[in-house]
Order: sequence, then C-alpha cells, then structure tokens
Amino acid sequence: MDAKLTIPVKEEDIRKLKLGDIVYLTGVAYTARDEAHMKMLEEGCPVDLDGGVIFHCGPIMKKIDDKWEVVAAGPTTSSRMNTLQPKVIEKFKVRGIIGKGGMDRDTLESMKEHGCAYFAITGGAAVLAAEGIERVDGVYWLDLGMPEALWACRLKNFGPLVVAMDTNGNSIYADVDKKVQEKLPIIEKELGLIE
Repeated sequence: MDAKLTIPVKEEDIRKLKLGDIVYLTGVAYTARDEAHMKMLEEGCPVDLDGGVIFHCGPIMKKIDDKWEVVAAGPTTSSRMNTLQPKVIEKFKVRGIIGKGGMDRDTLESMKEHGCAYFAITGGAAVLAAEGIERVDGVYWLDLGMPEALWACRLKNFGPLVVAMDTNGNSIYADVDKKVQEKLPIIEKELGLIE
C-alpha cells in the first residue's frame, strides 16, 4: 500500500500502516540526533512534536542571506538513538521516525504502545533526500553544531520511505536477522567452517 501522510500525523493513520508499505510525507519534520534527543529529555522541546516526525539526520546546510538551504540530508544510523528514542516517543507523542538501519526491541515496543512507525530511507542518497525538503522553516540549538541541531524541515512528498517497523510490533530488521540465524549454520557447513 502507498500512503501519503501529512504531518502532524494522526495516531489512527500510523496504526493503519503495515510492514513494507510505501510512505510519502508532507509537512514539517525535525532532524534530531543523539545530542538533540538528550537535550529534549533534559530541558524539554522547543517545538510541539505531538503527531510529529523525527528524521535521524545530520544535514549539511548553507546560509544564503538570512535563509538556510539544505545541501544534503543523509540519514544517520538510527541505532545511535536506541537508549533515548523510547522515552522521546512516549514523552512527546512522536508518530514517525525516519532513519536507516532500524532500531532495537525496546524502541519497537514503545512504537507499538504509543503509535509510532519507523520509516526507512536509503543511506547514501543525501542529495536525493534533500530534494524532498522544500525549505528550512527554522533551527533550534544551533549551538550544538550543524549536524546535531534541531532543524525544522518542510517536506513535500518526501519519499519513498518504507515502513520498516510498525505499530503491530513487526520489524523488517528482526525478520532479516531471524532468517540469517536460520541459514547461518547451513552456510557455515557448506563453507567447511563447521562440521
């Protein structure tokens, strides 16, 4: 199923999504990596994330006159935020996470409980991802540095994104790992690594 969602996203719309669905997002999403997640939990968030989407991204921006423009917006490996993400989802009612590589079981459980989905984006396509960002609406915590700041990015049909973790507790990453573990002994035996 293809879904076009507008941010802020309603919980019921997120709960309709299934593993493998293709999603396109329109509206304001916020980039956030480790330091922004920590600061949110310690000090609160300067923006309303209820129904919002966080993009695990350390963008490269350039300032032209008084406006910021996106040069590249490659995803950050999401597992870096594993210890922080469940609390951020619960506290701020985040409905979507954009990233690469997936997240752990605790985050998946938080997504299931609070109505949040993980949207996988292709790594290494930072310039292509930047094309889906219509403009930068603002920046917070620039003192953390450009990649760690909280950037308000206005998306327009941003995608395609793949639902890689859904609100039913399903994870493409867990499925792949299970298949690897099942096949590993067979492959090791064929390669003569085990008897």
